[in-house]
Amino acid sequence: MSYTVEQIAAALGAQAYGDLSISITGAAEPATAGPDDLALALSPAFVGDLASGDARAAVITADTDWQAAGLQAAIIAPRGRLAMAGLTRMLDAQPAFPALGDIHPSSVTDGAWIGAHCSIGPFTHIAAGARIDAGARIASHVSIGVGTVIGENATIHAGVRIGAGVTIGTGVTIQSGAVIGADGFSFVTEGLSGPEQAKATGGSARLTPSEHAAWHKIHSLGGVEIGDDVEIGANSTIDAGTIRATRIGRGTKIDNLVHIGHNVTVGEDCLLCGQTGIAGSVVIGNRVVLAGQTGVGDHHTIGDDVVTGAGTMILSNVPAGKVLLGYPAQRMDQSIASYKALRRLTRKPDSGK
Repeated sequence: MSYTVEQIAAALGAQAYGDLSISITGAAEPATAGPDDLALALSPAFVGDLASGDARAAVITADTDWQAAGLQAAIIAPRGRLAMAGLTRMLDAQPAFPALGDIHPSSVTDGAWIGAHCSIGPFTHIAAGARIDAGARIASHVSIGVGTVIGENATIHAGVRIGAGVTIGTGVTIQSGAVIGADGFSFVTEGLSGPEQAKATGGSARLTPSEHAAWHKIHSLGGVEIGDDVEIGANSTIDAGTIRATRIGRGTKIDNLVHIGHNVTVGEDCLLCGQTGIAGSVVIGNRVVLAGQTGVGDHHTIGDDVVTGAGTMILSNVPAGKVLLGYPAQRMDQSIASYKALRRLTRKPDSGK
């Protein structure tokens, strides 16, 4: 599909200049852009690359002289990444789903309730008692458990596994390979286990073997509740709660390869980046951003508006508004200062290195 520069600018709520009738079929970096691409030149380095490509139009910042850059048209983006969000949404060629209302003959629905205008791809299984609300799109090789509810206009990509008793809100997107509602990792021994002994003593005493060391599974009965407008990345896992549900709040976005343990509560509009791991019974507030490979120990509470740097390990409660880094987590500026001081220990006097 193609759009004119004028149409794109209107959709972005941005000002446009020059020949607004130029037709755009894609987006590209300036150096590789063709004549039908909209070049994204949102930094001085990318503006300098415009001469290397063949773009006739570009998205630029207000301080760029678009005519001097050889462009025939320009869209001014005061906030570049926000403009990219709108532009990429317009130009995104969605993966192939069956047409709305089509249910592939190889799929099995077991008498589940299927709403109007749903599409269900091949080799998908929907268990009895499940409900798929209107406009949901479900790709191939998806499995949906007993009693699960998929909200209106949800998009479930190929190979997703959704267990029993899961509730998924309106407009949720789940990328390929994600597993929602698997059993939580919860086991107990008859006698005090090694971890229980260690916790009781703070690790100060030598552990003694338990007479009854076999692990007994605590089953997960609580399911998962996912709010509206949540996105869950490829190969991420959200475990079912033990008695109450594991909950993900409205508008939260979860990256690929994120693990969320049983009984966790995640607030609204959070970002959980790749390879983050959240242990059981953690409570996370609203608008929290956990950078890649952040780890959170079990039963801790993280307040609203907390941000971590990559690789942070949280081993205690965190008040609202903190910016953290390091293992164990500490205030980011203190963590950086500690790292610099540690590096100085290995320097030779007067080496300057």
